[in-house]
Amino acid sequence: MKVHPTAVLHPQANLASSVSVGPFAVIGEGVELGDDCEVMSHAVIGGPTRMGRGNRIFPFASIGLDPQDMKYHGELTRLEAGDGNIFREFTTVHRGTSAGEGVTRIGSHNLLMAYVHIAHDCRLGDHIIMGNGASLAGHVEIADHATVGPFCLIQQFTRIGAYSFLGAATIVNRDILPYSKSTAPRPIEVLGANRMGLERRGLSKADMDDLDQAFRLLCRSKLNTTQAIEAIASRNFQSEHVRELVEFVRTAERGVAK
Repeated sequence: MKVHPTAVLHPQANLASSVSVGPFAVIGEGVELGDDCEVMSHAVIGGPTRMGRGNRIFPFASIGLDPQDMKYHGELTRLEAGDGNIFREFTTVHRGTSAGEGVTRIGSHNLLMAYVHIAHDCRLGDHIIMGNGASLAGHVEIADHATVGPFCLIQQFTRIGAYSFLGAATIVNRDILPYSKSTAPRPIEVLGANRMGLERRGLSKADMDDLDQAFRLLCRSKLNTTQAIEAIASRNFQSEHVRELVEFVRTAERGVAK
């Protein structure tokens, strides 16, 4: 390992031989880091935390410390992260609580920009981008390929659907539809399908056209949510992504922003 002499490593931290640790970094008990992880100067990683390979932790990030939850009283909880994640400067990610199965989970290949906050018991998928200062309260779920703009505030127990895009400073207190593009502090306005992002991810024009029609029925018509879902179902759209959108709405416990 390439460990700077000023770094502090707990004897029970488990680091792969290819890990590098910068000046004044602190790695605590129960931390496991896979191959090619890089911990830069002044970063702090507490445990139990387990990360895969190729993660990069930038200066002054705080990863795997106790959750900010008044119900937490020192229970043994953990943080798990996959491969290739980037935790930029001053990012904070907390371990789980006993109320949330005791674990915060982050997938792979996510970019968490400076000052992002991931609270206890959150679940992040893969290939997610979170802009500077975006903050998640506890128990938030973000699906694959979602983009959360700078300074967005996400209320606890909400879901951010796959491939969705949230504009800067959006305040979220309901589930965000997959494939959607939404913005505004309050109330949220759904602007339709996130066509640019979906095209980048390889969705076909036919899929995007079907999604556009589904969003018009769901968000632009005078139908209530139940009527809109029935109308979408009656159209027999061929796109599997429309079916995923409908299932997301049907399973929303807090309602959806539309």
